[in-house]
Amino acid sequence: MGPEVACPWRCHPPHFQVRTWIEPVVASSQVASSFYDAGLLLVVKASFAAGGSSNYSTSPSPQGDPEDQQQKAISNFYIIYNLVVGLTPLLSAYGLGWLSDRYHRKISICVSLLGFLLSLLYAGAALNGLGGGFSAFWSGVMALGSLGSSEGRRSLRLIVIDLVLGLAGFCGSMASGHLFKQITGHSRQGLVLTACSVGCATFALFYSLLVLKVPEPIAKANKKLPAVDMESGIVGTYRTLDPDQPEKQNVVVHTPPPGKGRPKRTIIVLLFVGAIIYDLAVVGTVDMMPLFVLREPLSWNQVQVGYGMASGYIIFITSFLGVLVFSRCFQDTTMIMIGMVSFGSGALLLAFVKETYMFYVARAVMLFALIPITTIRSAMSKLINGSSYGKVFVILQLSLALTGVVTSTVYNNLYQLTMDKFLGTCFVLSSCLSFLAIVPIGIVAYKQVLWLQYGNTTEK
Repeated sequence: MGPEVACPWRCHPPHFQVRTWIEPVVASSQVASSFYDAGLLLVVKASFAAGGSSNYSTSPSPQGDPEDQQQKAISNFYIIYNLVVGLTPLLSAYGLGWLSDRYHRKISICVSLLGFLLSLLYAGAALNGLGGGFSAFWSGVMALGSLGSSEGRRSLRLIVIDLVLGLAGFCGSMASGHLFKQITGHSRQGLVLTACSVGCATFALFYSLLVLKVPEPIAKANKKLPAVDMESGIVGTYRTLDPDQPEKQNVVVHTPPPGKGRPKRTIIVLLFVGAIIYDLAVVGTVDMMPLFVLREPLSWNQVQVGYGMASGYIIFITSFLGVLVFSRCFQDTTMIMIGMVSFGSGALLLAFVKETYMFYVARAVMLFALIPITTIRSAMSKLINGSSYGKVFVILQLSLALTGVVTSTVYNNLYQLTMDKFLGTCFVLSSCLSFLAIVPIGIVAYKQVLWLQYGNTTEK
């Protein structure tokens, strides 16, 4: 790629180009989150192992197995924790998205980071949610990423941001187990890990406040280009990494079939449905993995837990490479379905894991699992005006968060009911949901084929 492709903000001086990058905020906040998540799991496990499990278990296991009681206690803790973290953003996230669209793009990012920092300092999960939580933060990040990229390379731009998130999470998870063990003793256990998490969150907040600049919308530069068919823009192929120049076949604007109108609203609904069903599968699997690896037959220690969490971030790298390659020859819908098949297959393998190496094999099969949600966001951004990015992205993120809360509760209860019979039940369910999510995306692809066939007929 030439310098113009690599630096879409070329009209500004070099120092302003760097200041529009959202990646430092994403990386530092994700490292902080990785430290916090790993530390929370290990502290909860240690607390219940020290004899607190009886206070949190709803009922002892039929055999009175201490490990079963501990698993149920940890599961019950995460049910309540996920409800608090998932539901409190409903009070503020949409308002922050609206304010970001109306006044300043950084509002949702800065307020959510402030809430996260306060939650670390005061150990209050609700503080994070009241600040907008991850829903407000990530919708703000996606809005900035979409504004600073053209439609042709938007999928690639958003997956790059996800790649940075994954690399940061990988590094944080790899280090978390070692940092947790730096200070021994129950009263101060995890102090070093907590301090590192607070430091990274503080850096992310002050960087977003004092350094980060909002990029100029790239879409403005393309207003003079010929109009492109709306649906083709959503799921069209990207044959080059610099696809800003319109292809000849896309220059002609086709009139939709009589009585059918533009498919814009239908496409958005189908994309929403596909994203929600797929997210149900992903959240259920991710929430159950910590419990799964702590129990026999794996029974991981602190360092192994950190390594296992880090393995989940490898998919950010492989998904980025997947988009980089697939976007040259496949439609958006095809890439989405590839990712769903990848995750569904990996979840099915995970259900039958008996050894540590089998766990990593199952994770390797999920190598394209990140592609669906990121590509769906990219597709939606091509259907809406830039001034509505904040609201639309936060609605999607809140929808995912709300379904995630329901999923977490259902899966935790299902895990408790089935852990003595078949430990992989939750993963089998996730696999089925992942394949089910292909249906609405397939309908989008089918509508695209019909639209292109009608266009070709009209052109002739």
